[in-house]
Parts: sequence; structure tokens; C-alpha cells
Amino acid sequence: MNYRFSKTLEAFSSSAVREILKLTQGSSIISFAGGLPAEEFFPIDAVKEALGRVMEGGTSAMQYGLTEGYIPLRQSICKRMAAKGMNVTPDDMMLTTGSQQTIDLLTRIYVDEGDVILVERPTYLAAIQVFQARGARIVSVQSDRHGMDLDDLAAQIRQYKPKMVYVNPNFSNPAGRVWSLERRKGLLEACRSNDVLILEDDPYGELRFGTTEVLPSIFSLDQHPEGSCVVYTSTFSKIVAPALRTGWVMGDRAVIRAIAQAKQAADLQSSTLDQQTLYQLMEHFDMDAHIELISTEYEKRMQYMVQLLREKNWPGVVWNDPQGGMFIWLELPPHIDTQALLPTAVQHGVAYVPGVSFYADQPLRNTMRLNFTYSSPEVLKLGMERLDAVLKPVLAGTPSL
Repeated sequence: MNYRFSKTLEAFSSSAVREILKLTQGSSIISFAGGLPAEEFFPIDAVKEALGRVMEGGTSAMQYGLTEGYIPLRQSICKRMAAKGMNVTPDDMMLTTGSQQTIDLLTRIYVDEGDVILVERPTYLAAIQVFQARGARIVSVQSDRHGMDLDDLAAQIRQYKPKMVYVNPNFSNPAGRVWSLERRKGLLEACRSNDVLILEDDPYGELRFGTTEVLPSIFSLDQHPEGSCVVYTSTFSKIVAPALRTGWVMGDRAVIRAIAQAKQAADLQSSTLDQQTLYQLMEHFDMDAHIELISTEYEKRMQYMVQLLREKNWPGVVWNDPQGGMFIWLELPPHIDTQALLPTAVQHGVAYVPGVSFYADQPLRNTMRLNFTYSSPEVLKLGMERLDAVLKPVLAGTPSL
């Protein structure tokens, strides 16, 4: 058979994370690559109880449901979002198969081939893949630890007249950054005045460490009476469990209706069973206490990885100390290509994600992303020792900071 695949397939590049995870499945390789939550903190007993209550309620959870999602769960999410200053009704939001589906569906209904999408530098690699598959032109905006540089944002808007801006303002993937209030307001003002849609992706916002300031979402800052220019998405994957595959999206009703139409064509609906289980969990389980627990444990793991990095004292290597989220972003001396170095790392029994995967253009090849949430302290130590054995030889002779 001569398979004649569409041009869309040509736009899909292999995910670095997916390929690395294949290498590590069932092996002795320690992976700092995946954005995986720690399995030992999954609320197994609470999920069992929630599922039991769903099954006791009859057969409705086994039947088709609304494309927009299970109404009681949507109502529960609306209450939770209201506490964060995001006041929406179930008609202003819908459930998705993880927040990744929001990125895909919104891109389908809003972006045409050749349209420009602005992104942070660096940004979430799976969003880049979605945008590329749609045939969009992806343009990076210079960014620092406070978010997008507003002057560069203004310049890119003037030059490219983008259709959309994609941002990850809380503990970003991969760089772990937190946008300042000034940058959030500046982005909103620039996009509102130029009729540019903002996709605010917030999967890590609840994973906050220590006394980190709680900043308002960009969505909550947009109180314009003629409809929001922000679409907000989040997920239960990081705070409950990824396998439940449930996220949500909020925005202007016209946008939500369009996303629902695209979802009908994509998968009709997300799992009713998962949605009803999550509703029971939210009604009968202390979600806030659970989030506080995992955030505390993740902070301990982050601090331990940072301690190990300091002990290794690799010359010319700098990193962020995350205030939340799941990742540490490393920048190595300019002559080191972390993608070229990855096979050596795997041979030594450790994996990471090369930073090149997170750039829409002009990648910095001397960067890497490390996940600290999945591994126990003992595994973190062993993995860092293996990484040390890989990096020391290539760092030899590099001037010390």
C-alpha cells in the first residue's frame, strides 16, 4: 500500500520527551525528563471511594454525556475558580481531555495556516508542535524571569500582527518562571488594544512553594465588558493524577461554543466516568490539603536537587531556583550541545530533556530541563551522580563562575 499521508503529518516532529520516555520504560535509567507527578502521592484511596460512589449512582457514568462536560463538575470548578478571582458560569467553560486538548482545539478554531502566534522564549514544546501542525508561524518574544519583555512584545505585535499569544505565566514549562504583575497587565493591555487573543496555560499554578506571592491570573485581570481577550486552561493532571485526563477551558461564550463544536468532531466528549469521579472527589475530599501536601513534598525535592547542583559546582552552569511547578532549567557553557550529549547520558543511566526542544526559533542548544517531582531523594542523588559523570569531562577547562 502506498500510504499518502497529509501535509499535516509532515509538521509533527517527534516529541523529545516521548522518545526519551520510551528509552526509560522498564529500564534502570533514571529519568529527569518527563513532567511526571510523584506516584506515591496520588490520592488512591480517595479516588477509589469516589469511583465507588459513582458506580453506586447507576449507569449514567457509563453513558455518553455532554460535549461540554458533566455539569456538576463544571459547577464545582467554577466555585473553585471564583476563589481565584475568575468569575464564570458553566456556560463560560467546558471540560477537555487534559489542558493539552484545549491548545489543540483552540488552535483549530482560531488559527489559519500562515497566522502568527507569539510565544515565550523558551516555551512548552507540545504547544509548539500543535502550532506547527496547524501551519502557523511561531515567533518568540524575548523573556526573562519576570515574563515576556514588554518592549519586545510591542515590537513583535507591530511587525507581525499576530493572531494569538500563548503564555505559561505560573512556574512555566520549561523555565519555571513566574510572571510579574506588571508583565501580566502589560501583556493584557497590548493584546487588548491590538485585538490579539491570549491563551493562558496554567497547569502548575497550584504547585506553589513556601511564601511565593499569589498573583492574579491574566484571565481575572481582564474585566472588559465586550468580551474577554483571554482563554484560560488548566488541568487535574498535576494536582490529582494524569490518568484521569480531565482539564478545563474558560473564556468568552462565543469562543467556548466554537471549541465545543471542534470537540464534537474530535472525540464527542471526554470520559464521563473520569468526570463524575472527579466531581465526587471534589465534593468529599480535601483537595486544598492534598495540594498543600504535594506542594510541600515537591518543594523538598526541588531544594534537594538545588543542593546537589550546588555541591557539584559545575563551572559555568547556572539555573533557576523554582518558586513552584516541576522543573529546573539549566544553562551550560555555550560550547555544550545538550542534545548531542544526551546519548552519552543515557549510556550512563540518566535522561533529561535537551533545551533545543523548547524553542520556536534560534534555540539555545546549551540548555536542559530537569524534573524534580517524580524521583525520590535517593533516586535524585543517584541520578545527579550519573549526570555529574557525564558533564564533568565536557566542562573540563571551563572558567569557573
